[in-house]
Amino acid sequence: MPVAAPPVPEVNPLREGLEQERVPEASCLVIFGASGDLTHRKLLPALYSLTHDGLLPAGLTIVGFSRPDYTDDAFRAEIKEACNKYSRTRPVDDAIWENFAKGLFYVKGEFGEAESYVRLKQRLEECDRTRGTGGRRLYYLAVPPAFFPVISDILGSQGMVTDPEKGGPYTRVIIEKPFGHDLASAKELNRVAVTTFRERQVFRIDHYLGKETVQNLLVLRFANGIFEPFWNRQYIDHVQFTVAESIGVEGRGGYFDSAGITRDIVQNHMLQLVSLVAMEPPVAFEADAIRDEKVKVIRALRSLPVERQTEFVVRGQYGEGSALGEKAVGYRNEPSVPPESRTETFVAIKAFVDNWRWADVPFYIRAGKRMPKRVTDISIHFRPAPNPLFRRVPGVRVQPNILAIRIQPDEGISLKFDSKVPGPAVRSAPVTMEFRYATSFGGEPPEAYERLLLETMLGDSTLFARRDEVEAAWAWLDPLLAAWAGDGEPALYPAGTWGPPEADLLLERDGRRWRRP
Repeated sequence: MPVAAPPVPEVNPLREGLEQERVPEASCLVIFGASGDLTHRKLLPALYSLTHDGLLPAGLTIVGFSRPDYTDDAFRAEIKEACNKYSRTRPVDDAIWENFAKGLFYVKGEFGEAESYVRLKQRLEECDRTRGTGGRRLYYLAVPPAFFPVISDILGSQGMVTDPEKGGPYTRVIIEKPFGHDLASAKELNRVAVTTFRERQVFRIDHYLGKETVQNLLVLRFANGIFEPFWNRQYIDHVQFTVAESIGVEGRGGYFDSAGITRDIVQNHMLQLVSLVAMEPPVAFEADAIRDEKVKVIRALRSLPVERQTEFVVRGQYGEGSALGEKAVGYRNEPSVPPESRTETFVAIKAFVDNWRWADVPFYIRAGKRMPKRVTDISIHFRPAPNPLFRRVPGVRVQPNILAIRIQPDEGISLKFDSKVPGPAVRSAPVTMEFRYATSFGGEPPEAYERLLLETMLGDSTLFARRDEVEAAWAWLDPLLAAWAGDGEPALYPAGTWGPPEADLLLERDGRRWRRP
């Protein structure tokens, strides 16, 4: 009598395949700006969630460095509260937290004071002895860009950076955006970075690249035979990118007014999305091969004709209105915003990628604050099918197919196509096939910072911006930003709407309209 096979254990789809994931070596991660909002809301909750999922080594050591006078225990208590509030795997599991907290330390210091770095170095060397971190270092600069040069210089002068070309333990530095304010400042920031570090030690973090659906763009395009043959000017009519935020400046009026939505969102997040949608297949699934193709796209962007910018660009600023059912003040009445500010809170751009694949295909980009909802969405609009078959059938209206990629919230992908309505008459209606991460894989995908922090520990720079990418993006936008600095007023739009009417005209002149995500 045959012996029954043992039951196959149920597998959580979100965990399936993780046994093939590499676990990084134990290292010391130093967070400059450890008392700040980014550390409490994103970085430490992400690191705890990675520990919860078993993806980090037992010896991982995290050292917070900032101005407030915390003890190790006080810092741990504050971070536990933050993880209970913000981590994906909340509430905190006490047993897991106990092990996580053993590797959590704090050093009080000033970013520009050499003596503070002496204390930091001593603590790191102590961790090497007690935690087995072997001199491996990651420095996360969760600080304003103005502090980067001084931190970088003192780290170098104190002998806290090792040269990977000479062997020994690695040192890596993680820089938060913004990567400069314009092309000149971006070049200077990059120059400073490679004075102390080599380029391959520098990880410029853009959290959009850590989002699961953004990463899935490469798989969607290059692992599915039904998409790539049609991913070109012959079949695609145009592409739309929307990054909409329902909130205003939320107490960041001083920073935002010096930047604007174009610097804050378009130069980094949106051009990264454009490059992933438009890039050619890389020669290998490796960091530099992928980034080589991305930078080619940015360099192929057609220069915006500043002298005719109203034909290609709309900038707007929100006025009074309502947001999420509540009255909202206009941008110029926000705290820390000058009453005469001309800073844009909305921008729409008609761009072209001048290469063989995308010649004359418009890429419509829009980003804005105080819009009806928070959403990041990419939609590929295919050319309509030839229509002679149904031209004389009154119930059939052939509509273009749309492939929509939702980055946030409710990450997923949908495909819109026409179908016959049930019944004896021949009538058509658009229907949608949908894929949602939450329903297909039984849970929400990991947070973006989880993936990016793990990649820095593994030394994989695929999801990080390279120096030439950053500079190429600024080179494309600089003439437009310089023209805005000279004169002109942004078009007003009421808070809680999809931007000024001029943004709709940008597409209507081409016989198209914005898709409402």
